[in-house]
Amino acid sequence: MPKTNEFETTSYEYNTSKKRFSNEANRHYTYSSADDLLNNTDDLIKIIRHHNEYQQKRLYELREYYLGNNTTILKGKRRREEHLADNRATHNFAKYVSQFIQGYMIGVPLKTTYSDDDDINEMLRDMNRNNDADEHNSDLVLDQSIYGRAYELIYRNINDEIRFTQLDVLNTFVIYDDTVERNSIAGVRYIRNQFQNDTTKVYVYTDSRIVVYDLDDSFNLTLVDDSQTHSFNGVPIIEYENNKFRQGDFEDVLNLIDLYDSAESDTANYMQDLNDAMLVIKGNLEIDTKEAQKMKEKNILMLQTEPYGEGRQPQADADYIYKKYDVGGTEAYKSRIENDIHKFTNTPNMNDERFAGNQSGEALKYKLFGLEQVRSIKERLFKKSLRDRYRLIKNIMKVASEGEFNVNDIDITFTPNLPKSLKDEIEAFVKLGGDLSDETKLSLLSFIENPQEEMERIKNESPRSEYA
Repeated sequence: MPKTNEFETTSYEYNTSKKRFSNEANRHYTYSSADDLLNNTDDLIKIIRHHNEYQQKRLYELREYYLGNNTTILKGKRRREEHLADNRATHNFAKYVSQFIQGYMIGVPLKTTYSDDDDINEMLRDMNRNNDADEHNSDLVLDQSIYGRAYELIYRNINDEIRFTQLDVLNTFVIYDDTVERNSIAGVRYIRNQFQNDTTKVYVYTDSRIVVYDLDDSFNLTLVDDSQTHSFNGVPIIEYENNKFRQGDFEDVLNLIDLYDSAESDTANYMQDLNDAMLVIKGNLEIDTKEAQKMKEKNILMLQTEPYGEGRQPQADADYIYKKYDVGGTEAYKSRIENDIHKFTNTPNMNDERFAGNQSGEALKYKLFGLEQVRSIKERLFKKSLRDRYRLIKNIMKVASEGEFNVNDIDITFTPNLPKSLKDEIEAFVKLGGDLSDETKLSLLSFIENPQEEMERIKNESPRSEYA
C-alpha cells in the first residue's frame, strides 16, 4: 500500500534561509502506480496542493523575470526619506538569455526524417505541418529555457487526427513511478476558471484513461468523469527537461540581475536627487525668504552682505550640497555584473567590442564554446522527449491501422543557428574537385523546405528535365 507523502523525494536538511526558492520548488513527484494514486485521492490532493504552494511560486517568479517584471527591485521600500527619488529600473537580461538560446538552438527548424520508408516520411512531414511543429518545438525550447521544463499533450481531435499542443507549465506536472527507470505513470493539469464560481478542473492522464475531478478552495476533490479512455498506450503528457536539475537558463543569475537593477536604479536616483540638491547660502547677510525663492526661480541669486564693525567687509557664498558620485567606480561595478551575467549563462555580450560582427562562423564557435556545451545537453534531453512523442504517435497509429514505424529509425537533426559563409565552403569544395548531387544543391537553398518535393515538382513541370 502507498504511504503518506510517498510522492515526495528524500529531503535533506540544511540552512536555506538565504535561498530564493525552497528545496520543494523543483522536486520530481513519484508514486507507486497510477491505480494506487487514483484509489488514494487524498495523496493526489497532497501532490496538487504541494505543486500549488511550492512549485508555482518559483515558476511564476521566473515568468515575471522573463517578462521584465523583476520582482526584487519592484517590491519593498528602497529610500528612507519620502522626498527622495525612488526609481525602479528593471533590465530584461532574462529575456535576452532565453531568446538567444532559443534562437541559437532552434532558430533553424529541426528536421525529422524517416529514410527507410517514403510513405512514413511523408506521413511524419504532413503531421508536423498540420501541427505547426516548427513553432511548437520553438515554444517548448523557450519554456525549457525559462522554467527548466516544458510540457506537451498528445491527443486525438474530433476529426480523429493526431495533434500535439503545449501546456502551461504553471499548472501541469508529471508523476513518475518509484523504480530506477523512472517511468511516467500520470500527467496532471489543473485549470482554475474564475468565471465559473472559481472552480478548478483537474485532469489526470494515465497510460489508458483520462479522469476528471472538481477541486474546491478547501482542496476537496470530487470525481466528475472516469469513463474517458485513450489508445496511446502511454501517458500522453510529455515533460521536456532543460537539464538534470530542471533549472532555467537564467535562474542562477537572478541575484546578479537584481544587483544590476539596484545599481542602475541608484544611479538614476542620484541624477534626479542632484536636480533637487539643497542650496546653501553662507555669509553675514539679511535676505527675505520669498525674495530668495523668486531669485532661485529666475536662476539669479543676488547677495548683499551687512558690514562688520571696524571696517571689515564680510563675504557671502552660495553652493549646492549633494552626494558625490564615483563615476568610474560605479560604471566598472555595473560592467563587472553585466559580464558575470553573460559568463554564467554562457551567452555572448553583443555590446562587447571583441564580439565583432565580421568574424566567420568558425571563429564565433570558439566564443560560443560554453553555449555549445549547454546546447548539447539540451539537445539530448529534447531528443529523448521527442522520441516519446513519436512513440505515442506510433502506438495510436498501430491501433487505428494507419501504419507502423520504428521510432529509433527517425533521424532528428538540430542545426545551430550560426552565421555561415556558404560561398567560402562551396568554393573550397569545388577547388578540391568535389561535386554535389542535385538534391544536395537544392537543400542548400534556405527557401527550399524539402528537396525531394522540389525535384518532383521540376519533374512534373518539365518532363524532359534532367531530373526525369
